[in-house]
Amino acid sequence: MTKNDRTSWDGAMTTGRGPSTHVASAPYPWPFDGDLRRENTALVVIDMQTDFCGKGGYIDLLGYDISLTRACIEPISRVLAAMRKAGFHVLHTREGHRPDLSDLPANKRWRSRKSSSGVGIGDPGPCGRVLVRGEPGWDIIPELAPAQGEPIIDKPGKGSFCATDLELMLRQMGIRNLVLTGITTDVCVHTTMREANDRGFECLLLEDCCAATDYGNHLAALKMVKMQGGVFGAVASSVALLDTIRTTGDG
Repeated sequence: MTKNDRTSWDGAMTTGRGPSTHVASAPYPWPFDGDLRRENTALVVIDMQTDFCGKGGYIDLLGYDISLTRACIEPISRVLAAMRKAGFHVLHTREGHRPDLSDLPANKRWRSRKSSSGVGIGDPGPCGRVLVRGEPGWDIIPELAPAQGEPIIDKPGKGSFCATDLELMLRQMGIRNLVLTGITTDVCVHTTMREANDRGFECLLLEDCCAATDYGNHLAALKMVKMQGGVFGAVASSVALLDTIRTTGDG
């Protein structure tokens, strides 16, 4: 960000309406038009649940190394604290199904049981019934617990817009910029980013604030975002975002 780009969040507007603010990101400075303000920007923390990054949770039962999905907890925590302090909107998502499993497709349940443990979605596990709403494993980890008043979007699928009221809430709140974090990069985070992009939201993915069960998949997902001049948005580090917040005096 150049000296002329620096401004307060309250003064950052599009070209012709005042100075602009950008985060250093690839393949372009984000957001594309420099209209970055606390009023129109939200941090979305996706599926930071015990089932995806905790001992005895779904990912652990599938046999994956949960240290990979836990790697983004500390960076997300720093971004969460800074954006809360600066007055940005914050939303959280949780993937999970109704206790009667009426919203769980048969093929999704079948696939979930194809592991060495044989425990799939809806089955009893060390953290309660796997990915079932209200169970301990389904809830967001304490380190990233939502603050009072921060909306939680409960979703039955990978994308955060499918069968939820997320888009309605974002439109009502006047949000047009989304800072995306969470797990996993290649599945729920990427699906949400693609869905958001199709709806006209300007998306930034923080590369160290998301993670996957396979590091190669994580890198590939980041690369896909940056193709075609930023086909789904832009990618930045949490440091770049925090530097922008500090530069403007709101961090």
